[in-house]
Amino acid sequence: MAPATATAADNARNPFGLVYRGALTANEAGKVNIRPVSYKLNGLDIAANVYTPPGYDAARRYPAIVVAHPNGGVKEQVAGLYAQRLAELGYIAIAADAAYQGGSGGLPRSIDKPAFRIEDIHGAADFITRYAGVDAARLGLLGICGGGGYSLAAAATDKRFKAIATLSMFNSGRVRRNGFADSQVRTIEARLRQASTARAQEAAGGEILYAGDADMTDAQIAALPFEMYRQGYEYYWKTHAHPNSTFKYTTSSLLDLMRWDATDSIALIDQPLLMIAGSKADSLYMTEEAFPKAVGTTDKALVRIDGATHIETYWVPAYVAAAMDSLTPFFARTIEAPPT
Repeated sequence: MAPATATAADNARNPFGLVYRGALTANEAGKVNIRPVSYKLNGLDIAANVYTPPGYDAARRYPAIVVAHPNGGVKEQVAGLYAQRLAELGYIAIAADAAYQGGSGGLPRSIDKPAFRIEDIHGAADFITRYAGVDAARLGLLGICGGGGYSLAAAATDKRFKAIATLSMFNSGRVRRNGFADSQVRTIEARLRQASTARAQEAAGGEILYAGDADMTDAQIAALPFEMYRQGYEYYWKTHAHPNSTFKYTTSSLLDLMRWDATDSIALIDQPLLMIAGSKADSLYMTEEAFPKAVGTTDKALVRIDGATHIETYWVPAYVAAAMDSLTPFFARTIEAPPT
C-alpha cells in the first residue's frame, strides 16, 4: 500500500481537495478541467464537481455521466477519479456529495437513507442536463459501491439515463439488514429495536446516535473478517483519507435501510446495463445475485476484473484501467451516438 500512501500525502495539498492518483492540480486550457459547483436539491445545498473534457466548448453538445459515490465516500475520492477518466474520453461528468454528507448541506449529519441517496442521483441529473454544452438526450449513470446499488434503484424509474453501469456494487439495504455475507441474520430484530429507540430519541430532541464509525487500531482492522472492510479502513482512513469522508451514519437510518433492497425494482431497468466487480471481491455476491434479476433488459453484461478486490477497483491503476476498458466501449455504444 506504500505507493498509495505516498499519493495521499502528495494530494493533501491539492487545490481542489482531490485525494486520488493523477488528480487535477490546475485547470489548463485544452485539457480536462474541474469546476466546483453548488445547486439546490429539496432546499439543501449540494456540493459537486463537474469535469469538462479537453477543449470544452459550451456551444457544442456533449454526452454526460452522473457518478454516484460509495457509502461514506465523497466526490474527491474514487467518484472523482472515474469522473476525471470519463471526461478525458469526451464526457461531461459530475460527482456530487450526497445530501447530509460530505460538503453538502443537511442536518443531522451523516443521514444515510436510500430515498435520499436515490434523490441525490435524480438531482444530479436535473443539474447536469441543464449544464452548458450537455446533450440531455445522452445521459449515462455510473454508480460505485453503495452508489451502485442506489443507481440501480434510480435508473429503474428515471429514464433520462440511457445507460447504467455499476462498479463493485454494494447492496446497502441487504448488508445493513442481514450483515455482510448474511452474517448477522440472527440479530435483525434486535438491531431494528436499537434503530427504533434511536429514532425516538432523535424525535424527542435527544442525542443523535451513530453506527458504522469506529476508532480502530491496526491490529483490530487486521482482525476484521472481511477483506472489503480491512482494505476499506486502509483506503478511507489512510491512503485516500478526506476530512469530509466518514464511515458513520445515523442509527435511525437503519429503519429505512433495513426495509430496502437495491434489487427491489431492478426489473424495471430496460436500459443497457453493465455491472463490473472484482473477481476476488468478497462483495462480488451482491453483483452476481443482482444481475440475473435485471430481467427488463436484454442489453446487459457482467464483467469480473480478474484478481481485483472491492477496494482495489477504487485506486489500483491496473484495475482502474480494466474497469475503464469495459466502461469506455459501453458508454460509447449506448450514449455517445447522437439520438436518432
